[in-house]
Amino acid sequence: MPSKSEFQSSMSPDSLGRYLTILGVSRRDPSLEALSEIIQAHLYRIPFENISKLYYKKHCGLREIPCLDAYLEGIERFQFGGTCYSNNYYLYQLLEQLGYEIRLCGADMSNPDVHLVSIVSLSGREYLVDVGYAAPFWVPMPRDLETDYTISLGNERYVLKPQDKEGGSRMELYRDGSLEHGYLAKCRARQFREFEKPIADSFREDQTFMNALLVARFSPQSSLVIRNLTVTEYGPNSITSRDLGSLDDAARSISDGFAIPRAVVKEAMAELGTLRSTWG
Repeated sequence: MPSKSEFQSSMSPDSLGRYLTILGVSRRDPSLEALSEIIQAHLYRIPFENISKLYYKKHCGLREIPCLDAYLEGIERFQFGGTCYSNNYYLYQLLEQLGYEIRLCGADMSNPDVHLVSIVSLSGREYLVDVGYAAPFWVPMPRDLETDYTISLGNERYVLKPQDKEGGSRMELYRDGSLEHGYLAKCRARQFREFEKPIADSFREDQTFMNALLVARFSPQSSLVIRNLTVTEYGPNSITSRDLGSLDDAARSISDGFAIPRAVVKEAMAELGTLRSTWG
């Protein structure tokens, strides 16, 4: 059963080995190549999804992220992943245990600290690492920019801007050429306990991921995103998108595409309110 993560400020060797096995990567000395391998494996093997958030709230009354053991068990047993707080926090712990110079940072959207990222220092450069935005950020993104850094996937462009005067990094999401969403990642190192309130708030009935579906897996070869009642598949040179007729169709597509048991998906989806935009 999921339990609080607040007492697990570091990762045990057993948990480290278990995590690396899930990712299918071997332990290597810190390097840009090794970091890229870990990030790409994380985005493909551990999806962004809010099914587990809904499921754990219903079954356990959870109002925080699951503890590390429960997080890993959810991946192994149900093919869960998580939303930004769990995916990015546990990747932060993993990279810290592997010897990376890393700091945990908050990011603002419409409210402060409603997103979480990591900043990694390697060979005198800093990189933004984010596996919790349901986005194709499969390489470390450099922060020492003079011009925009852009990642494109289908009709979406993700633009990382040069640092502002305070050292913040702004990410902007454009869909069909229009600015759709974004966040401002702040550079100050934070403790995870500082995010307890925004995490608890994210479980309120009026919050986005209590009223929307988003399940996403990314790789340069193939990506799959189910956003409410639309499923989109991306290949190296192709994109196909289709509408789903109902929540039952969405449950079937999530189960087929992500191997999350259909009974679990349907239980979680029964907790949804009226569907609305995944970006609030």
